Amino acid sequence: MPYTGLFRSKQEDIFKPWCIERLQFVSNYISPINPDMAAPRYSGLATFMRAPIAQTLENIDIGMVGIPYDGALTNRPGARHGPREVRNQSSLMRAINHATRINPYDLCRIADVGDVQFHSVFDIEETHKDISDFIEVMVAAGVMPLSCGGDHSISLPIMRAVTTQPMAFIHIDAHTDTWDSFQGSKFNHGAPFRRAHEEGLIDATKTVQIGIRGAQNISEGWDYSEAAGMRVMFVEEVQKRGVDSIIEETRNIVGDTPVYLSFDIDSIDPAFAPGTGTPEIAGLTTPEAMALIRGFRNLNYVGADMVEVSPPFDVGGVTSLTGATVMYELLCLLAESVSAR
Repeated sequence: MPYTGLFRSKQEDIFKPWCIERLQFVSNYISPINPDMAAPRYSGLATFMRAPIAQTLENIDIGMVGIPYDGALTNRPGARHGPREVRNQSSLMRAINHATRINPYDLCRIADVGDVQFHSVFDIEETHKDISDFIEVMVAAGVMPLSCGGDHSISLPIMRAVTTQPMAFIHIDAHTDTWDSFQGSKFNHGAPFRRAHEEGLIDATKTVQIGIRGAQNISEGWDYSEAAGMRVMFVEEVQKRGVDSIIEETRNIVGDTPVYLSFDIDSIDPAFAPGTGTPEIAGLTTPEAMALIRGFRNLNYVGADMVEVSPPFDVGGVTSLTGATVMYELLCLLAESVSAR
């Protein structure tokens, strides 16, 4: 029996309706690169915030980028899995911020630009070059980076890419990350902001470190930050003074200088965010963290990151959900900043 196109001659009546329906389905096909925010949140590809997947860097104001690297850790691993699980949990985010009423998608063109690709993942410095090269391409295209780590060492190559002069820096973390060398490496995740200061990427007099805590064997990191002129706010000061007072002082320090914001998930108490590499008890609560971020609206941002989510140590996805929510709040800040220019 000869085969005629899609149909066999004697079975045309049987197959033709099915094929017509199939062709109609193909013609109505919707690409998964543009997730529908109104669809059930358990469906579709898990992009950051269900934003479109970028095909190019054209017509994008803010690019959300995954940096799945944890080769510079000093304690528990797993942050390399952070971007994937944060993407998954970010499907629970919606468009309009209930507290600020910001809808970042009304203000800016936003996309998920994918993950940084690594070529020498066992070499910290080479991996950092991969990161800075990727971010430099984004910046050259006029795209502001909102990054998801990964360990905190990733902030250094991002800073190298987003600025050519000392910038202000808001750092929310349990640790100052201004230690020097560890096990022979000066680029471990406890040292990025010492290196950033040495390289002239941040202005110490316009740097604020919030939520610092946890006993140390040596005081090197705390001492370096304070001696350099950074404003170090230990968590006890934050809790005693209150978030509003901390916000006011930080804004006065930063002013209108171009500013980068880095949020380490371990700034939050492990009761709320257990899935991280270096947990410290008695940290910020999630309401305090949300209030802090929202208090830093209308600053002159050049980028931001959220780091150190380690899904293997998480419980029920709560840390990844918290990280996704932090990223959403940061997205609102960046979108408002970009739209005001």
